[in-house]
Amino acid sequence: MTIDNLDTVKELVAETESNQVEFKETTGQLERAMETLCAFLNGTGGTILFGVTDKGKIIGQELSDKTKREIGEAIRRIEPFATIEVSYIAIPDTTKSIISIHAEEQRYMRPFSYRGRAYQRIESVTSVMTQEIYNQLLMQRSGKYAWESLTNPNLQITDLNEQAIMGAVRGGIRGGRLPEATIREELPTILEKFNLLHGGKLNNAAAVLFGKDFYNYPQCLLRLARFKGTTKDEFIDNQRINGNIYSLLDAAMAFFFKHLSLSGKIERLYREEELNIPYKALREGCINALCHRAYHRPGSSVGIAVYDDRVEIENSGTFPPDMTIEKLLSGHNSEPQNLIIANVLYKSEVLESWGRGINLMVSECRRVGIPDPEFHTDGSAVWVVFHYTRSTVGYNSTSTPQAPHKHPTSTPQVNAIVGAINDRLLSVKEIMEIMLLKDRKSFLYSYLYPAIESGFVALLYPKTPKHPKQKYHLTDKGKELLKQ
Repeated sequence: MTIDNLDTVKELVAETESNQVEFKETTGQLERAMETLCAFLNGTGGTILFGVTDKGKIIGQELSDKTKREIGEAIRRIEPFATIEVSYIAIPDTTKSIISIHAEEQRYMRPFSYRGRAYQRIESVTSVMTQEIYNQLLMQRSGKYAWESLTNPNLQITDLNEQAIMGAVRGGIRGGRLPEATIREELPTILEKFNLLHGGKLNNAAAVLFGKDFYNYPQCLLRLARFKGTTKDEFIDNQRINGNIYSLLDAAMAFFFKHLSLSGKIERLYREEELNIPYKALREGCINALCHRAYHRPGSSVGIAVYDDRVEIENSGTFPPDMTIEKLLSGHNSEPQNLIIANVLYKSEVLESWGRGINLMVSECRRVGIPDPEFHTDGSAVWVVFHYTRSTVGYNSTSTPQAPHKHPTSTPQVNAIVGAINDRLLSVKEIMEIMLLKDRKSFLYSYLYPAIESGFVALLYPKTPKHPKQKYHLTDKGKELLKQ
């Protein structure tokens, strides 16, 4: 945008100060103006107008060679080099001019600093950039030096969970996001196609997605808590689980099924049951937290807290620098913080689509009549809050604790156990090991019992359910589901 005439200046002045426009009466405020220009460069660009009051009145200022030199010297203090346009617009019938300093968006060069400090713009306020956002922008600018893409010479293919890798491949094939031939390829080839293996070395993203041992990756941590009441004063349940993204997602969803009530309503011939908060909304919240979090901090984690009236899902990191809450809720282009991780989750059909996760959470909550989810950040963490009431889920219903119940169709948990059993005859312990689940009670009530009562899984000894050598296999119905 070129600002070279008074009409363009008047158009900008009419818009008032914003996250892209700043007014200064004179270049006596040059230092503060340069800080704002730096903030514009760290955002989506912007314009500073000298000779305009903060109320939007055009007054102009006297222009001299000294003023021009001072502006040029100040611009040279911005690092790295930025393309900046300076214009001098004379005000007719006066000796004064408007000075315009304009910068287009230059996102691939961010972060910018002025006199060694980086600045950010929020609405019409300029402030020093937080360390978290600065590091985030620096990693984006570095590209291949982002934490997820850094190779770890001590990480071997044997340190990865082959079952999890092949599970991701099967999911991608089912969803049409991977060719069927992928299932027959060697692990190194698959990992290369996932951008997890380069020159024979695995990167950090490989450990996050498919790792088995997390001694060197303490940030692959999920904290789970069920509190009594609406405060953190007393625990009912408290867990800490280390694992790869797929296992942590399973653990999170099992925790919800354990601690949130099921509500039912009659639809046609069947009783349809739903958690206090829709399954899809909770799952999307967890996927976002696991996928888009800041992994470069060893002490970071994802936290899930369940209260009597709400669920909070928190992850380390922050929104993209240009993302406001309003923009987040109104629809936006997807800009994954961890592009490699997001790409694998998308190909394995865990991420449903690009940039639609927020809308999905909102629409699911509205569908059952609970409040829209709330999104928050403090610069170092992001958290989403789902509010609910324990007695209703948007319709006249009854709520009951989680227990064995009949499902007319498959659920994500049933799909998961069917995929784990496949064509084998397995014990409870063996199935849990394959699925990387540790909570036996949650596994039985959330996965196994529904699969049996839905007719997808059968017992080897059906007349003696507690037989010491009891094992489980797929029924014909289960095999049909597996093919799908």
